[in-house]
Amino acid sequence: MREALRIRDHLLDELETGVRTGETLIRRIRAEDWTYRPQDNMRSLPELVRHFALVPRLDLEVMQEAALERVQEIEAALDEETDPERLASALRESFDLYKAYIVSLTPEELLDRSTRAFYAEDSHTQIQWQIETLTHLFHHRSQLYNYLKQHGHELHFSMLYM
Repeated sequence: MREALRIRDHLLDELETGVRTGETLIRRIRAEDWTYRPQDNMRSLPELVRHFALVPRLDLEVMQEAALERVQEIEAALDEETDPERLASALRESFDLYKAYIVSLTPEELLDRSTRAFYAEDSHTQIQWQIETLTHLFHHRSQLYNYLKQHGHELHFSMLYM
């Protein structure tokens, strides 16, 4: 079962990389960026950043079988927030809550505890949810990187791995 904990830790390390580099991207947001929306059918930059900052926390609620209303309540916590430093801090706090839960699980719970999201028919084990959270966070980090590039920021892909 030590292998399960090693995998858990590797996934947390990758998630922390996404959080750390995400904080860096958030801190690059300028006042004039807050009105940016790449296309009418896409999230605006503020909508994206606020969601991104809460991904670990939101996914934690989902994997603990929270109701839709609870998830919406948490997501609304950053409505109107435009301070990049506060948003970066919210991302870190979101990660810290998520990590505390994940490391509290025994190997058996990680591999065998199965929970179902309010929007899904099938359940997932906690390790599967951990993989889902990692891909969810990296998806939105990539979106943020692209939004900033499209809006004129000088960024290099290497900053996503530092």
